Amino acid sequence: GEETQRKGNEKLPAHHLPHLKNLWQGGRDAIRGMMRNQAMAAVRSRMLAKLASRSAAPKRTYIRPAYELAKRIMPKISPTEEAALNSGTICFDRDLFSGDPTTKSLLSRYTAELSGEEQSFIDNEVEVLCEMLDSHQIDEDQNLPPAVWKFIREKKFMGLVIPKAYGGLGFSGHGHAKIVQKIAGRNGAAAVSVMVPNSLGPGELLYHHGTPEQKDHYLPRLAHGIDIPCFGLTGAASGSDAASMRDEGVVCMQDGVLGMRVNFSKRYITLAPVATCVGLAFRLRDPEKLLTAGKEGITVALLPTEANQFAPNGLPGLITGPRHNPLGTAFMNGTVVGNDVFIPMACVIGGEKQTGFGWKMLMECLGEGRGISLPAGGVAQAKMALLGVGGYARVRKQFKVPIASMEGVQEKLANIGTLTYQVVAMTDLFGAILADKEKPPVVSAIMKLLCTEKGRTCVNEAMDVAGGAGISKGPANFLASAYTAVPIAITVEGANALTRSMMIYGQGLTRSHPHLLKLVQAIQHGDDMPTFNHELTNIIKHAFTNLGRGVTRGLAVQIQSKGSDIAGYYENNLSRLAANFAFCSDVGLTMGGAIKTGEFISGRYADILSNLYMGYACLWFYEQNKHVKGLDKLLDLAMADVCKNTQEAFFGLFANFPIPLMGPVMRVCTFPRGREYHNTTDKLRRQVSNLVTTPTEVRALLTEGCFVSKDPQDRINQIVRAMPLACQADEYLAACRKEKRQPTDAEQAVINQAEELRELIIQVDVFDTLAGKNHRGEDMKATWSVEPFQGSKEQAAH
Repeated sequence: GEETQRKGNEKLPAHHLPHLKNLWQGGRDAIRGMMRNQAMAAVRSRMLAKLASRSAAPKRTYIRPAYELAKRIMPKISPTEEAALNSGTICFDRDLFSGDPTTKSLLSRYTAELSGEEQSFIDNEVEVLCEMLDSHQIDEDQNLPPAVWKFIREKKFMGLVIPKAYGGLGFSGHGHAKIVQKIAGRNGAAAVSVMVPNSLGPGELLYHHGTPEQKDHYLPRLAHGIDIPCFGLTGAASGSDAASMRDEGVVCMQDGVLGMRVNFSKRYITLAPVATCVGLAFRLRDPEKLLTAGKEGITVALLPTEANQFAPNGLPGLITGPRHNPLGTAFMNGTVVGNDVFIPMACVIGGEKQTGFGWKMLMECLGEGRGISLPAGGVAQAKMALLGVGGYARVRKQFKVPIASMEGVQEKLANIGTLTYQVVAMTDLFGAILADKEKPPVVSAIMKLLCTEKGRTCVNEAMDVAGGAGISKGPANFLASAYTAVPIAITVEGANALTRSMMIYGQGLTRSHPHLLKLVQAIQHGDDMPTFNHELTNIIKHAFTNLGRGVTRGLAVQIQSKGSDIAGYYENNLSRLAANFAFCSDVGLTMGGAIKTGEFISGRYADILSNLYMGYACLWFYEQNKHVKGLDKLLDLAMADVCKNTQEAFFGLFANFPIPLMGPVMRVCTFPRGREYHNTTDKLRRQVSNLVTTPTEVRALLTEGCFVSKDPQDRINQIVRAMPLACQADEYLAACRKEKRQPTDAEQAVINQAEELRELIIQVDVFDTLAGKNHRGEDMKATWSVEPFQGSKEQAAH
């Protein structure tokens, strides 16, 4: 630079200096520009590389604090919950959580039909069995007659769902439900004895998880009734919380045989007193690491009460036989106890490799049965209440008119008709869902809750109508056994209180929501920000989509009149409510894990979900039976009930949502005009009451499949014969009064026949003694005396 310039100045002539200076400055500027351009190029290169790396990785659309917040508040999934979430299938419950279900989709996917073999079995074997049952005598004996037990076992009633390849009947879940319904309408103890082997027994577990040797040995014996099964799950400390069982086994070796030393105490086990093989769930430990397959955890084994190839030396210490007394009902129920019992590994269902997988097996196989057996009992109670009391109210007269004409009674009868329609619709839809190879645990829980609760209400309403005839026990009382047994169905297989407040929505939200489970898994699996961002975006979109649906559909129903298209009117209202439910479910996620313990809130969400399922079932059933004259009246009343109850559950949610302002926000977004659904008119209730107490197509549809004995002394037989005669006789008498004439001979014959049956039906049972004890014995005679009162004469004299 400067030195070179100085030397150059000394050598060059003076007139060259300006040119040299310009040349030097230009070179300097050029070099500086090149350096600047190179620096800029390097910067650009680094920036492009960074942008390329960012575009290659998923974008982070949410700040990390949002992820950390979700990580803290979202519910944690325990291993037992994960097993439940991974069991069974998701069907129409996914549509409800999506906010866009339709009756059309149900009609296109599901059809409920009995096979020819199933219908033949109902018309023949089931008919014969029901005719053999005397509910009063069974209650007195506290057992089924030996001939009934023999018939049930020989005719494969215990193998209804066992595949034909193993000697069973191979019936569908729908066929199973219809069979149990018919039997339960006649006698609850017989129905329980049939339903348990087909739903709660180990047959289903064996078929899906058993070893070939176990299947080949047990399934034919179970199908033919040689073995009677039971399943031991409930213990003193583990009722609804069955996974907390303290029954424990330890892996050990005995005489060279790998097995388990187990102690257990089970109670409330149906069929245990007469069982020959016991399914047992217990918690397994392996402190000495003897297992070569499987793992520690809940395990399911099948214990023979006598020695067989799986337990060659028997199972000393296994005790079955003692009975409970479940409210005087006659079905077998008792305890299963084991003290230091060595159970060979061959007894584990599925063998050693299935140790520790018992809870998953139970959730997969028993979830379906929850939606079949007990709901079938609830449907039977509703149907028999409608058949029996609906007819009785038309025959029984007070103040010279049938009590079915009294408005106080009509209110009860309309309620029975409405509830019967609802449970029949739900069970038929569920049967169709099962026929489509689905096993939906959430819908099963809804079925168990609603059918047993509505069956209970029907029986209670029927008792109010029957009056003294309902509370006088005896052969003529067709309500007493059902009334006594109602709390049993409410309690078993998950108490209804907890099914509603914990299971339906708690499990349904996680497994049936289209995006939540993936979001929770993204949090639980570690720092999975891309999946979290994706699913959180989907949930937000889902919420706003359903907010929009709810608003637009809410506006649409305001301008739609019911008119003649009752089904279309209620379809639109249900669609609006379903969108509101989906939106409010997304809002409910702001509670995080607290929604698992917030049972008041979870219960109200469950009420909404359950009513939506029931509403769509009612529409589905109507579309397949709308040719039945008068069914639109029943649909109208049933759907009005669904909409009003759903609305009240929403408003309970709004008023009690624990996060400030969120409840009012949900209310304004979903019900801006306040409550919109109200009770139906008295006129509609009167019409429905008349439909179920007269010989109509509606009454025939809702009592289809009910057993009616051929014995003319049977009370239901008498009512079924008397009801149409009573209606005809009343018409003749009304015509005679109007025309001021006497009945014709033909009319008088009908009147006389109706009166004869009426006189029989209004009678109740009486007994000389009860429990074989003389109530007028010597111990009832007074052994003390009292002096006569002397004051009366004195008072008379004054």
